[in-house]
Amino acid sequence: MNGSELRQSPLHDRHVALGATMAPFGGWTMPISYPDGGVLAEHTAVREAVGVFDVSHLGTATVTGAGAAELVNRCLTNDLARITEGKAQYTLCCADDGGVLDDLIVYRVRDDELLLMPNAANAAVVLGRLADAAPSSVRVTDLHAELAVLAVQGPRSADVLTELGLPTELEYMSFLDVAGTGGPVRVCRSGYTGEHGYELVLTAADAPALWDRLVASAAPLGGRPAGLGARDTLRTEAGYPLHGQDLSSEITPVQARCGWAVGWDKPAFWGREALLAEREAGPSRRLCGLLAGGRGVPRPGMTVLAGDQPVGQTTSGTFSPTLRTGIALALLDTSAELRADDEVVVDVRGRALRCAVRQPPFVPSRVR
Repeated sequence: MNGSELRQSPLHDRHVALGATMAPFGGWTMPISYPDGGVLAEHTAVREAVGVFDVSHLGTATVTGAGAAELVNRCLTNDLARITEGKAQYTLCCADDGGVLDDLIVYRVRDDELLLMPNAANAAVVLGRLADAAPSSVRVTDLHAELAVLAVQGPRSADVLTELGLPTELEYMSFLDVAGTGGPVRVCRSGYTGEHGYELVLTAADAPALWDRLVASAAPLGGRPAGLGARDTLRTEAGYPLHGQDLSSEITPVQARCGWAVGWDKPAFWGREALLAEREAGPSRRLCGLLAGGRGVPRPGMTVLAGDQPVGQTTSGTFSPTLRTGIALALLDTSAELRADDEVVVDVRGRALRCAVRQPPFVPSRVR
């Protein structure tokens, strides 16, 4: 594959057959939405019933061998001591200056085996840094081409999995490896929508058959396939950050209110000294939510003003199908001392859109 060639999901042919609108995302060609309702219908299905997502663009890699857990724990921010085998954990890969190179999920299979799930565009960077830091006893193996990831999200998600004989009685961020109808499946109680849901990791070869069964099982419940467009509106309503917008090499965990994913008492992790100093001094800006009070939709990169003074910039913004209004995440200057319900203005292409400061989530979470 040359540098400009987009990768395809193992389910690419399924999406094309369903008439999906396909677009580049993180170096992959992925479905944005499907006919018969598009993003709005898919978003609503996840909130009210169930949606089935192909998220095989997410990176997958194993870290194995004696010292695997120790390597990951001294490199990534969160503290692996907080979880046991069979649990998964949200964590961050930071640069020395505290900027976030990626956010990812770590599955703790055993002390000598972990599965990492970074974002598509950042997988090579994360895995390369870990491999460079690894002792000779630890191997970092990229499985991006070998594994697929499916997400089943919504209040009826457990019903879909039950019909297929997959486990559902799992604690949040815990997982089980089971024998699926086509081959082994790792079932994790996780997701990126703010709804009760599951993520399924399996071989790329087995993914098309499982996708077909999931979609067929979801349909009688009011469910449907859902693309990355609905995934974005759902995660924004839930207040979940997207790397490259709300987290980046220029945006630290302290600024993005992700300090809960940092093991502050650990003796070592990438970016530790810079992040401790920023936490002690207080960040110059923090990620906040904005709820539009009129017609207009904030988008990323728009100026936020308090009175006539610029106080920040939006990082994510969309129309909320659930609330029927515009919402945004924005980095706001802490010196402005803005509080919940304070009014600000977003400059939407020269038009003043009045918004209220809010603490996400915009829509109550039902993940647990």
